[in-house]
Amino acid sequence: MANTARLYRIEALIRARGHVSFQALIEELDISPATLKRDFEYLRSRMGAPIDYDRDLNAYRFGAAYAGPRHELPGLWFDEAELYSLLMAQQLLAGLDSDGLLSRHLQPLLDRIHHLLASGEDNAAAARLMKRVKVISAARRPVPSRFFERVSVALLSRKRLQLRYLTRARREVGEREVSPQRLVHYRNTWYLDAWCHRVDALRRFALDAIEQAKVLDTRARELPMKQVAVAMDAGYGIYAAGTDKPVQWAVLLFNAQAAQWASREEWHPQQQGQSRPDGSFELKLPFVDDTELVMDLLRQGDQVRVLGPGSLVRAVRARLQAAAAQYG
Repeated sequence: MANTARLYRIEALIRARGHVSFQALIEELDISPATLKRDFEYLRSRMGAPIDYDRDLNAYRFGAAYAGPRHELPGLWFDEAELYSLLMAQQLLAGLDSDGLLSRHLQPLLDRIHHLLASGEDNAAAARLMKRVKVISAARRPVPSRFFERVSVALLSRKRLQLRYLTRARREVGEREVSPQRLVHYRNTWYLDAWCHRVDALRRFALDAIEQAKVLDTRARELPMKQVAVAMDAGYGIYAAGTDKPVQWAVLLFNAQAAQWASREEWHPQQQGQSRPDGSFELKLPFVDDTELVMDLLRQGDQVRVLGPGSLVRAVRARLQAAAAQYG
């Protein structure tokens, strides 16, 4: 039995039976007395497990420090495969980290994971995994950690935020009092979906556009998450939120070459797609604001043609013509 699984098993046996003798543990785990003694020492000193020897019972049990559900041995609910998955998840989270904020908070957990994988072979496997998983992120818009933390505190404590916010489209800086509803990470950028008390509506704020943030004592306005999702996720892209524009449906036609991957991609949860006899692929998806959709269509080059609506066709054509004009 591997080191981590054995530690988990010791804790689970004592928890389930209330008390277990030394000999019963040796037989159950098929280990030597010396190994069991080392495991007890590790659980007590490294993991803080309150395992005591009861002379009257001639068995080991959780002592007075044990407090039922509050006693959790961090990491012992995971086997090796799950611990490796956590390490991989940490690598993925690091790709979202602007200036080490998440890493600082995760470090105690990572230290515990490495302790649990402390046996020679397990630790070597963990080191190999960390070297063999690489996350490459596109250009990021970093968020100062002080703003990320204040937004997170307000969101979790259900308090309002006072923001000084740059609205890039109008190049205006203004004051906003908002009730945070959820954090969204989209394409290497963090956003806050919040009820804006200035306009009495849901709006989406880019965290990197925040110039000042203060957590207020005022209770945040509470909205059902279903209402937030319906209002903010209606159309394609991050610009779908917080507008009064109607939902339209884009009709896109990918050529046979691009259809090989376009037919497997999810552009929007409500999209509709069908293959044509000539191998091309027709995709329909909802959008509210065409800004981001136009940008993504331009990246497809001549592999996609917009069939409708007319306003989207004209927007894409205008951008392509303007781009071509720069090259004569």
